[in-house]
Amino acid sequence: MSVSIQDSVVFVTGANRGIGLAIVRSALERGVSKVYAAVRKIENAQALVGEFGERVVPVQVDVTDRQSIIDAAKVASDANIVINNAGTLKTASPLAEHAIDALNYEMKVNVHGLIEMAQAFSSQLTRQCGAFVQLNSVASLKNFADFATYSASKAASYSITQGLREKWAEEGVQVVSVHPGPIATDMADDAGLSEIAEPPSLVADALFDAVESGDFHVWPDAMAKHFGAAYQGFAASVVEAEMAESPS
Repeated sequence: MSVSIQDSVVFVTGANRGIGLAIVRSALERGVSKVYAAVRKIENAQALVGEFGERVVPVQVDVTDRQSIIDAAKVASDANIVINNAGTLKTASPLAEHAIDALNYEMKVNVHGLIEMAQAFSSQLTRQCGAFVQLNSVASLKNFADFATYSASKAASYSITQGLREKWAEEGVQVVSVHPGPIATDMADDAGLSEIAEPPSLVADALFDAVESGDFHVWPDAMAKHFGAAYQGFAASVVEAEMAESPS
């Protein structure tokens, strides 16, 4: 399955900065007819409207607020490509006193928010044979001890993304799982990774290439490509394969 970017209508969470902003710019450069810029505060998207005009439509979304997601899906009922970019990272090792609090919040944003987004947009994506793109991470595959709770939440979001791929395949909806390494965003700065971070445009360009090519996994940057090269055999023979029987 694949979806053409030209003339599509794209919905992007976390659209006002970092990877989300790069996704908005890339989408418009590739000829989409409209981008719904989903942000927690509408005023955060005004600069995009000033730059791109009516092709950008701000929408209020907080992925921890189910009703805001449902309302946004009604507003953006013509969106055929949904990109769930919004996420959060708390610096917490497994032994940190605040590890449980950090994990609970990361699961609420990174996992519960994903499920809420998928459920809210499912009927229209099915109707339009659209695409759903989830921003996961190389931390989906390897736990980094200083970001252990974040890694756990991203492993869970990757698992849910696989489930969405299987369920939606029957309905003609394409699913893309994006696994960046350190990217030059506020999140990377907060995590102390700015020295090795790469441009957000790499992620935006790679994910749109995958939407058009029909790929499930996306490894956009140097670290991600290293992970992808090591993982590709398992991904092809297990994750992306049709399994004859479910595990017991």
